Amino acid sequence: MSFRIQPAAPARPNRCQLFGPGSNTKLFPKMAASAADVINLDLEDSVAPSDKDVARANVIEALNTVDWGNKYMSVRINGLDTPYWYRDVVDLLEQAGDSLDQIMIPKVGCAEDVYAVDALVTAIETAKGRTKPISFEVIIESAAGIAHVEAIAASSPRLQAMSLGAADFAASMGMQTTGIGGTQENYYMLREGEKHWSDPWHWAQTAIVAACRTHGVLPVDGPFGDFSDDDGYIAQAKRSATLGMVGKWAIHPKQIALANEVFTPSEEAVSEAREILAAMETAKANGEGATVYKGRLVDIASIKQAEVIVAQAELIAQNG
Repeated sequence: MSFRIQPAAPARPNRCQLFGPGSNTKLFPKMAASAADVINLDLEDSVAPSDKDVARANVIEALNTVDWGNKYMSVRINGLDTPYWYRDVVDLLEQAGDSLDQIMIPKVGCAEDVYAVDALVTAIETAKGRTKPISFEVIIESAAGIAHVEAIAASSPRLQAMSLGAADFAASMGMQTTGIGGTQENYYMLREGEKHWSDPWHWAQTAIVAACRTHGVLPVDGPFGDFSDDDGYIAQAKRSATLGMVGKWAIHPKQIALANEVFTPSEEAVSEAREILAAMETAKANGEGATVYKGRLVDIASIKQAEVIVAQAELIAQNG
């Protein structure tokens, strides 16, 4: 372990982030009643330019009037390259109450983008005497974003989460695909005449996880566009969970249960993790640094892996 210890990520459930456009108020009660851990009310891509002002007002009213329960409430503002984002921040911070937890900043390409929003948020909080600090989530959606991902992860103490936005990322990278997430038809390897599809998002996800874990930020997988393909969603979510991501977006209500299932450790996994911890406690009592569990070596590194699973399960149970 480095002399500089990696900070822990925020201790809150983030298995599923449910998105809904701020222009569609009929969805708000359904979102509030859902099983998603995080609600993302959107002012950006899902809202037409002509509806930006109305959507912003809708979101502010909903934050002040809808009973969101214990949901972590996030609003995706418009990009910093638009004329809308500053008004999003000002109106949200000046008019929305304490139910607002987080601002999601899209298309972040460098640490300075986060700094700009942080400066504005801090000024408004101070001016208005807000006692509940707003957190940030950023979306990596460009070649610049992934190139500067570690600096972005370290950009602000407000930053709690980071997601991969596959569609805009693919466009920025010049990728020949119109799919949002998942395996791609032409991204395959050939062995003995058989095609084997790999994951074109793997390297970007890994870079995001490494940057997030280094700086105490929650790494989150983004959208899966084909909401008719449950198996494809589950497969990508499982790959993301294996890499160290804590949750995934839902762009359709049917994806909520899928995300929650994948990112909630199974009873079997939790039981095995507890057994590994117990086996290592016995080994330590006997003066041993390692032991054998079900025919395989377990040691101090195994303790750390098992503790991650147990901690996840306990956190979800506490907030259930």
